[in-house]
Amino acid sequence: QVQLVESGGGLVQPGGSLRLSCAASGSIFRINAMGWYRQAPGKQRELVATVTSGGSTTYADSAKGRFTISRDNAKNTVYLQMESLKPEDTAVYYCRIDAKPAPWRVETAYWGQGTQVTVSS
Repeated sequence: QVQLVESGGGLVQPGGSLRLSCAASGSIFRINAMGWYRQAPGKQRELVATVTSGGSTTYADSAKGRFTISRDNAKNTVYLQMESLKPEDTAVYYCRIDAKPAPWRVETAYWGQGTQVTVSS
């Protein structure tokens, strides 16, 4: 079993910052990509940012220049530093890892439970 525990969400004023964390634990052989997604009310879940095991990153256009994704491989943790937050960033943020729980197992996507980010004055 692989578990993902997210933290760092909350209420912040426009222009403020938040840092999300997602720690993976359990039966993990290797983690490949790690990423953050978000889902606003009435909208589909969308990609925010991803980081590969080699450190290459990708960002949604809405996140470029404001958000920074990073990972600590020793801690199996992925972070999302969010700056200059806007009301339209309000959503539930989910982390996702693509991992192999054992050498003989196929790579599987695992999701966190989600953490609410609300940007409002």
